[in-house]
Amino acid sequence: MKRQKSIPTGERPYRCDVCDKTFASKPKLNVHHRVHTGERPYHCDVCNATFKQVQHLKVHQRLHTGEHPYRCDVCNATLKQVQHLKVHQRLHTGEHPHRCDVCNKTFSSKGNLKVHQRVHTGERPYHCDVFNATFKQGQHLKVHQRVHTGEHPYRCDVCNKAFSYLQHLEVHQRVHTGERPYRCDVCNKTCKYLQRLKVHQRVHTGERPYPCDVCSKTFSYKDNLKRHLLSCCKQHSIIPWCI
Repeated sequence: MKRQKSIPTGERPYRCDVCDKTFASKPKLNVHHRVHTGERPYHCDVCNATFKQVQHLKVHQRLHTGEHPYRCDVCNATLKQVQHLKVHQRLHTGEHPHRCDVCNKTFSSKGNLKVHQRVHTGERPYHCDVFNATFKQGQHLKVHQRVHTGEHPYRCDVCNKAFSYLQHLEVHQRVHTGERPYRCDVCNKTCKYLQRLKVHQRVHTGERPYPCDVCSKTFSYKDNLKRHLLSCCKQHSIIPWCI
């Protein structure tokens, strides 16, 4: 059997004839060529997805098998990919190796950094195919599309009411649990919803954000403004179209 000639460490003698990128081995060059040819020779036998590399197919198949072979030794969370485990472990170590070169904010994963950088570039690469809404993140597009599809994937296990957004389900469940997680730091009153706490705090701050356009009187609550407009507009013979 012909012995393969050893290659000195660091040497990359195999060059792509399309883009001039170099590789340490012929097999790696062959895999790289698929970037240019579009060849995807590895097929999932469940959903027909195709892949350039067999390793990518193996990772994909875990979507179907539910396999999570990588375990965090701190919290026992399990993950499908070793790279996902490395990123997860930064939750425990506090490591943020990826830094934004515009504002110096740091991130635990390269993906999170890329999403953040769109704050600076204004890039919104995800497009709704129903109308021209655009989004910075693919997940935000998926959530938005439920407006068009009517999908309500989150269901209350008490009353079976369904919601488009997980956050809406979590807020709804307080009807059943009685949870009131928002507390006023002045009088300790608790509220189910953050917005109700903000409204309540006007009792203490004296804020009156709703002005009457007729007489300039201000109100803490929108409902109080509406009631006032009925009488104020009547006195000034104005049709209260804005109510």
